[in-house]
Amino acid sequence: MEIKNEKENKLLNRKEITLVLSSEANPSAPEVAKQIAEKFKTEENKIAIKLIKGKFGRRTFLVKSFIYKSKEDKEKTEPKSKKKEGQQPAQAEQASEAAK
Repeated sequence: MEIKNEKENKLLNRKEITLVLSSEANPSAPEVAKQIAEKFKTEENKIAIKLIKGKFGRRTFLVKSFIYKSKEDKEKTEPKSKKKEGQQPAQAEQASEAAK
């Protein structure tokens, strides 16, 4: 793991990091978050992975991520997903109808 760019964003209480990661296969976002958490000695729930990009035939991947100061800062800043985590599609639909 090689850090290409690291910038402190005090307005949003986060570090913006660009790094190059070597891997045999495309790494998943949770795998990358775990590696970043170990490297920067922070918790995985404070990390937002924005991009994992590889080039054909190469074993290096460009990763852009944000490390927030707290979980609350991440929840305040990051966009919410439309699908509820851990729910089946029918349950998510029922939950959205109940909210109306």
